[in-house]
Amino acid sequence: QVQLVESGGGLVQPGGSLRLSCAASKNTFSLNMAWYRQAPGKQRERVALIRIGGSTDYADSVKGRFIISRDNAKNMVYLQMNSLKPEDTAVYYCNAENPLRIIFWGQGTQVTVSS
Repeated sequence: QVQLVESGGGLVQPGGSLRLSCAASKNTFSLNMAWYRQAPGKQRERVALIRIGGSTDYADSVKGRFIISRDNAKNMVYLQMNSLKPEDTAVYYCNAENPLRIIFWGQGTQVTVSS
């Protein structure tokens, strides 16, 4: 079992930046980590993925604006979000997948982009 706790959400103006953090209860070195988001009335979608080896994938909608990173020494994963748009408004969830392909979720953190 891996507990995930997100932080860093909030209200930001369009064009602004936020950095989300995800703290894991166990070592992250053997976990694929990702950030998902879910806007009201929409399906949850994967925003960014960082694999065990460090390679990354991004949704087309956030490429060039968001950066996912990990610090295995601290059991942390981050999502740097720049040039935020109103359509980025959503609850953002941290996600982890272990070698047995078991998935863990955090409780989510709200990000609101509005003037």
